[in-house]
Amino acid sequence: MLLWIQWLQAVRYLRPACKRSLTFVWMTLVLIGLCCRSDNLGVTSFVRVLNLREDAYHRLLHLFHSRGLDIDALTSCWVRLCLVLFRPFQVGTRLVCLADGIKAPKEGKCMPGVKLLHQESQNNTKPEYIMGHSFQALSLLVHASGGQAVAVPLTSRIHEGLVFSNRDSRTLLDKLVALLLSITLIWSRPVVLVADAYYASAKVITPLLNNGHHLVTRAKSNAVAYLPPPKVTNPGKGRPRIYGEKVRLKDIAADDSAFTSAPSPVYGDTDVMVRFRVLDLLWKPVGRIVRFCIVHHPVRGTIFLLSTDTSLTALEILQLYGYRFKIELGFRQAVHVIGAYAYHFWMLGMKPLRRGTGIQYLHRTTDEYRAAIRRKLRAYHVYVQLGCIAQGLLQHLAINHTAEVWNCFRSWLRTMNPAMPPSELVVASALRSTLTPFLAATALAPDISKIVAKYRRHHPHYEGEQMAA
Repeated sequence: MLLWIQWLQAVRYLRPACKRSLTFVWMTLVLIGLCCRSDNLGVTSFVRVLNLREDAYHRLLHLFHSRGLDIDALTSCWVRLCLVLFRPFQVGTRLVCLADGIKAPKEGKCMPGVKLLHQESQNNTKPEYIMGHSFQALSLLVHASGGQAVAVPLTSRIHEGLVFSNRDSRTLLDKLVALLLSITLIWSRPVVLVADAYYASAKVITPLLNNGHHLVTRAKSNAVAYLPPPKVTNPGKGRPRIYGEKVRLKDIAADDSAFTSAPSPVYGDTDVMVRFRVLDLLWKPVGRIVRFCIVHHPVRGTIFLLSTDTSLTALEILQLYGYRFKIELGFRQAVHVIGAYAYHFWMLGMKPLRRGTGIQYLHRTTDEYRAAIRRKLRAYHVYVQLGCIAQGLLQHLAINHTAEVWNCFRSWLRTMNPAMPPSELVVASALRSTLTPFLAATALAPDISKIVAKYRRHHPHYEGEQMAA
């Protein structure tokens, strides 16, 4: 029961996102379903895990389309709450955020935003092309016990597949930066964004630097930079030189004599020595000096890293980029445990899509049709945002209440380690084992107990067996 008390105290911080108290109750029931369900079959799984009647399904479905739940206010409340529940990983005074994209496969022909997507994965289980939604997500890097770090999901949005105006020329990079800046305005603190090589672009770096933030990413192996221009004592006619001699990073990586050896700071590396070299060079895409870090890893090979913050050391840059994979682990938990992307909301009045359809241009459609598309898109975002919050709540219990989670875990794992924070799967199982007493305790959450009692499904045969036992 202690787990549910801590869980409920955290959820109450989200109350300002709901315009009515009844909306908040139904949102809490959805979060309970996301944290406890044993299958990822959409909204029907919430009905099963809460043991509700079939008429509660439409109530839950209405929540995702309701105007009583403000998606922007919900995101703002959760972003603020993350700094309360967790101990953020910091570089000086700056927080560390992780960014990446995820493709959610969807076969619905009447789902706005579904388009043909290409997956650049080397996993044999993933097809090269799928139909689905393209998301961009942001996570906050936080400390866990045992010197570990965890990526807490902040938000995830569909940034591809729909164009409402032919004047909208924003790219995926522009939309991600806008999403990140909206979060940093809530925190009022500078951040360091860690992302892969796709985000090593002037469209990301320039607005980040203009707002006091920095980027740590991977540079391409064929990247080219320039030395600062030589100082001229007697300048002649014409514009002075901006760039000096051209430098190819691949050529510098071949010079082993200039590299320094040190123990690897990447998590999971024990007794591993890496060789690195740091160069501050002018990079043409941004027109300013950035720090390049070339690292020779004995197992992973050579990697080229880029940091807009020239005060970071080579080992700090390598450590930060090593944590980038934490968001990939969060995606795996979100897909397989939480089911944060397992929504199935169709639009009845939508023109069916064909297999292989690309971006849907809506600038020639009616205002009513565009409003209906935005309403359905908002339902997707509400579902995914609640999935991010549910995953963050499970991480909160795993990190801050580790002993109680293992105490309530009623199953067995071959790799159980009660001294370490458990995974989201273990926390979900612990909450599921104590769900019935929590819903029956009317003193803890009377509004929730009232709704559950009103829509509770009765099984006369099953209840009779319990009485006979």
